[in-house]
Amino acid sequence: MSDRQPLADSDAHPVPSDVDSDGPQEQAPRRRRGRRIALVVLLVVVLLAGGGAVAGGLYYRSVDKSIDRVDAFTGVPEASRPPVAAKGAMNIMILGSDSRDPENTGGSRSDTIILAHLPKDRSSAQLISIPRDTWTAVPKSKEGRGGRDAKINAAYAWGGVPLMVQTVEKFSGVRVDNVAMVDFAGFKDIIDALGGVEIDVEKGFTTNYSLIGTRTFKPGRQTMDGGAALDYARERHAFPDGDFARIRHQQQVIKAILDKAASGGVLANPAKLNSFVRAMSSSVAVDKSLSLVDLAMEMRGLRSGNLTFFTCPVKGTGRVGSESVVFPDPARSKTLFEAVRRDSVPDILAVSGK
Repeated sequence: MSDRQPLADSDAHPVPSDVDSDGPQEQAPRRRRGRRIALVVLLVVVLLAGGGAVAGGLYYRSVDKSIDRVDAFTGVPEASRPPVAAKGAMNIMILGSDSRDPENTGGSRSDTIILAHLPKDRSSAQLISIPRDTWTAVPKSKEGRGGRDAKINAAYAWGGVPLMVQTVEKFSGVRVDNVAMVDFAGFKDIIDALGGVEIDVEKGFTTNYSLIGTRTFKPGRQTMDGGAALDYARERHAFPDGDFARIRHQQQVIKAILDKAASGGVLANPAKLNSFVRAMSSSVAVDKSLSLVDLAMEMRGLRSGNLTFFTCPVKGTGRVGSESVVFPDPARSKTLFEAVRRDSVPDILAVSGK
């Protein structure tokens, strides 16, 4: 497994205890620059590979070989896993952290969980965010931790990526084919390299957790540099629905990055393209079997307009003992994930309301 851990250390025992907790309180491990938004790297490489030139293919394969790999499936019992996805479809679990979040004074990192479904025809992608405080059954790790109901993000603290795979599979009934690691703190560097992104702020707000202390966002469409976009994607305290607002903003920023990467001159500028791709790829970690370039060649027709972002259906929030949690909606979630297993994009979109 890679020596760089994107979330909490797998030897940690505590479980996040409330909705404002960002996971086990522990010292963040040393590492070189964070793994910046593996999803963005994956999808940007998809966009860039569209030309299909031989020289370009060789170049991106050299980049692919430099990407860090993680042991995502070691110890995951095959007998308990869901069936393989519908022929040709693919499901990628994206685990996110924010190692430079100003709120994380104890060294812990907030985490994000996205299940990305890539249909057989690779003409679109559906990205389902699972709230980190979702209350669900966590299987027991090989070290004997877990084995009870908890917040879904506790799985990483108890058993690292393999237990996270097991937990998401048990929760969704969807087989995870591949894993990508994300550090949302990398938003700043990526967006600055692009020259900023366009974000439509639905409702004005002020954050007290800014990189510069406080920052006020006015409503309306505006260009944000990396620092502003990172503050925008982090904030949850200014909204009644807290983490759900943060999920929406993260999704907005991801899409804005993809739009800018495809249309902002990156593709036409070899020097900028080389710098952009190299910088991102040096900070990415994926599982041992995922080839970003092979997938990119399959999906060379995909554009950000074919991406759909939404959140797993929930009933609401509440408390279990001393913990503030998110309660999933079992009926709607079952319908959604059955559609994912069948690779039925219309049904996925119908459940999501898109």
